[in-house]
Amino acid sequence: MILTPIPAADLPTAIAGFAAALSGHATALGAFRRIADTWPVRHGVDTPAQRADGVALAHAHGIGTLDEKPSASFMWDGSVIRTDVEATVIVHEVAHWLCAAPERRGLLEYGLGPGPETTLRAEARGQQALTFEQCMHEEQQTSLLGILWEAELGHPAILAFLEQNWMEGWERPTTTRFFIDHVETLHTAGLIDADGRPATVRTWADERRRRRRAA
Repeated sequence: MILTPIPAADLPTAIAGFAAALSGHATALGAFRRIADTWPVRHGVDTPAQRADGVALAHAHGIGTLDEKPSASFMWDGSVIRTDVEATVIVHEVAHWLCAAPERRGLLEYGLGPGPETTLRAEARGQQALTFEQCMHEEQQTSLLGILWEAELGHPAILAFLEQNWMEGWERPTTTRFFIDHVETLHTAGLIDADGRPATVRTWADERRRRRRAA
């Protein structure tokens, strides 16, 4: 939920101001420009093609999927992502898998405890492996990585960026500092490159080429 909506007419000013505050932080600026370039929205929101992109992105990383609503049990049950959800949620779940330590990928909801879609909450709680603070940090990292993947796919990443409150109080130095810190953490972890692109873009591109040849 957006805490303080930015009117569409004011968004170009906010984007320009946010970008200006990132001067001197090349990776953060590159990442932000990729996100900002998805405004205005050109190709619709949560389209069948975007959902298919999310599923293909999961498969490109060797992640299993199941066309079922997460309300049946879990978003991630240690084996598959449930994909009868919005496209942005599918991409977010791929980012969760990428951010999770390998030893937690086999746990319910990545060992983070129940998420908003989880219905078997006690079971997910029973496999929670991180503290609340650690969960929140990983959720923030996942949020940003998922948004950068949306930008890479040509999805309306700016909408997720706003929805997940990365531009809340965009005029404040603390807002851009928060963004810079998370970009730098993703870069240090090898999850994005120095230009702010997801580090496994080649994996996705190779899978896309394979699918096109097979079609």
